[in-house]
Amino acid sequence: MQKPCVFIHTNDKQIVGAIVARHALQRNSRHADAFDVRFLQTADYPFLAAREGQRFKRDGIERVWTLDDLQSFTPLRFMPPQVMGYEGRAIVIDPDVFAIGDVWELFSRDMQGRAIACRRRNGAKGLAGYYASSVMLLDCAKLTHWQCERQFNELFDGERDYMDWISLKLEPPGSIAALENEWNDFDRLTPQTKMLHNTRRLTQPWKTGLPIDWMPPDAFKPFPPFAWAMRYGRRLFGKGRLIGRYWRHPDRKQEALFFGLLRECLDSGVISETMLRAEMARDHVRHDAFEVLDRTAPLPQPLAA
Repeated sequence: MQKPCVFIHTNDKQIVGAIVARHALQRNSRHADAFDVRFLQTADYPFLAAREGQRFKRDGIERVWTLDDLQSFTPLRFMPPQVMGYEGRAIVIDPDVFAIGDVWELFSRDMQGRAIACRRRNGAKGLAGYYASSVMLLDCAKLTHWQCERQFNELFDGERDYMDWISLKLEPPGSIAALENEWNDFDRLTPQTKMLHNTRRLTQPWKTGLPIDWMPPDAFKPFPPFAWAMRYGRRLFGKGRLIGRYWRHPDRKQEALFFGLLRECLDSGVISETMLRAEMARDHVRHDAFEVLDRTAPLPQPLAA
């Protein structure tokens, strides 16, 4: 049987985040040799590009699929069991999730016969049974019904809603175990945090000041006029113009964490200066990244030291 594997699903826009996320997983585990880390990249799955410009429903509202969106990798959350041959354990994370604790603790936990372990979403959606699939522990043998390409295509045939799929509403009852929030801490860094998730796209620390390159949500059920304003605003002003540019993250500790990890990637050669400057030129990384690196203090010794 192959090693347990952490899968980081990503696209070109978030490749720097993905590389930093891989580094954090390995530096902060005392068992880094016991698991693999692999990328799932949108460019390697042509079925995603094949639906470019086609319409699907997200939370009941019609959207247009574009591979150029910041989060076009999200359907690949459902690919790991197939890649693992439907055996063993896998973890899948977004490219903006950074391990603070030892991921081996997650691999080693008792799933009590469940197929999936993840945290509930915040707010009303969590109360309604929606889960955050951005960090999941998977028992691949129990997920043979995950057929990523077929289920992705069902979005465009009107057979499934994206939000129901991505929030695990379609999973069999009793198949999901709840993780502690610390394993997927949404823009919150505390002494208890195991994995920090810079989930609020507008304030991702490596994007500050760049033009918005993603589609704001259309659905906001507690206040429907928000959705109407966003839709009509895009028609009048174009995508992203109502917000403009990425904001600085309000928690300077989270900015320092990311750039401390990025500095380690540069020092070890995992990311080259040439690559980083190229990503800055493509508006994938903030243009003052080297200035931020210069003022960022080294991180404490990793767990694996």
